Amino acid sequence: MPAPPAASADLAPALRRRGLLALFGSTFFELTGFFMFAPLLLFTLKARGLDTATTGLFSAALWLGIGAATPFAARWVRWLGRRHALIASVAVPLATLLGITLSTSLALWAALYFVAGVAAALRWIVAEATVAELAPPHRRGRVVALFETMVGLTFVLGPALLAAVGTDGDAAERSRWAAIALVAVGFAWSLALPPLAPTAHDGATRLGLHGVADALRAAPAVMVAGLAGGFFESGLAGVLPLYGLAMGFTAAAAALLVSASGLGGTLMMLPLGEASDRLPRRAVAIGCAAATLAATLALPWVGAWPWLAAVIAFVCGGAGGGLYTLAMIEIGHRHQGTALVNATAVLVLSYTVGAMLSPALGAAALQWVPGWGFPALLAAVAAAALVAMLRR
Repeated sequence: MPAPPAASADLAPALRRRGLLALFGSTFFELTGFFMFAPLLLFTLKARGLDTATTGLFSAALWLGIGAATPFAARWVRWLGRRHALIASVAVPLATLLGITLSTSLALWAALYFVAGVAAALRWIVAEATVAELAPPHRRGRVVALFETMVGLTFVLGPALLAAVGTDGDAAERSRWAAIALVAVGFAWSLALPPLAPTAHDGATRLGLHGVADALRAAPAVMVAGLAGGFFESGLAGVLPLYGLAMGFTAAAAALLVSASGLGGTLMMLPLGEASDRLPRRAVAIGCAAATLAATLALPWVGAWPWLAAVIAFVCGGAGGGLYTLAMIEIGHRHQGTALVNATAVLVLSYTVGAMLSPALGAAALQWVPGWGFPALLAAVAAAALVAMLRR
């Protein structure tokens, strides 16, 4: 009779390294393929005559799936087991992309995109929780930061590959199948995960919405850090071009603000992860929140020094995103098993809320309170994050 799979804490170092390598490889190929497929899908919808608003609503189906599934990740992990949950979270998107490619029904496409969002939530939460758990405690900051940096690179690499292969005619078909092939490679990598026992469950940790609520009450600073991370790292990408135009920048210069923000989010993760291994994590988190606040307070001077806008975008993307990474490192130190999955779900959910609020509130501030409304909004969110880190 085969031996039962080992819990993460009991894995030998070689199996831990194998697990981390499989998680990095499967996530890299899956996300690169998905971010190559997603823009092409939007181009296809436009080519089929959908207006911009309807196309945007179609894209929202993915986030709706993520939001709907996030509170139940721990329950699914208990049901499937850690390894099978991670494998399923790649297999399901692979099936949905194949379904979209082989069908012509827009209603089916929307349903499959929603299902892909459900699987994406499972992947996001379980992969990050497992990376934090498998990482050596004295190198957890470095490993989690490397994972976040790798994820950030897929946001760039996927669309770059799409542009290289092409988006018109036969080239679009090649791009579509190339994206599916990348996700299939990610699925193959996921099969290399070592056997893992179901997440440890002590009986006192509740599952589903109750478990998420418990995790939130236990560490509200995690939610604030996640919300601020989503607000400044991902959400600002949807409003920075509008801010640039409002400041009189050219369209090209306004678009480059998004690049500056993304560059900060990519380059700053590893140094912050290293710092969290060597310094008190609370001090590093306070530094990130303070840097974000200082950057937002410099916004009123952008009119006199336009180059300052790129610096502010870089700092907000890096330090703001660093709050999310540091929160993930912190809960990796504090929790194991089901409690770790629940805490990660809270972090992911709050990050998603922040990413959705930022462009909506930012655009409203630019329109309704020209001049000082946008800087005041950003400063208020950064100040809330700083207070939460100081009081943690």
